[in-house]
Amino acid sequence: QVQLVESGGGLVQPGGSLRLSCAASRPISRINGMGWYRQTPGKERELVASITTGSNTNYADSVKGRFTISKDNAKNTVYLEMSSLKPEDTAVYYCNAKVYLYLSGSYDYWGQGTQVTVSS
Repeated sequence: QVQLVESGGGLVQPGGSLRLSCAASRPISRINGMGWYRQTPGKERELVASITTGSNTNYADSVKGRFTISKDNAKNTVYLEMSSLKPEDTAVYYCNAKVYLYLSGSYDYWGQGTQVTVSS
């Protein structure tokens, strides 16, 4: 089991910056993949950024160059640094942990979500 707690969401003006944090209850060095997803009403949850134990990263085209995902293994925390924010970035952001099981495939854990609103 992995418990995830997001923080750092809020209201920011277009062009501004925000940093989201995701604290995990288990060592993230032992979690196969960590990532950030976002969702708006009526829209399917989409991947924003992900990072592996080997620090390989992946970003959605819409945020590449503006968002940066990073981690601090000692603090069991994953971060999402967002800059040059646009109104289109407004959504509930969810932290995700993907754990690969030896005999049963994989399992996803989710945080409660944190609201990010980009507006003037």
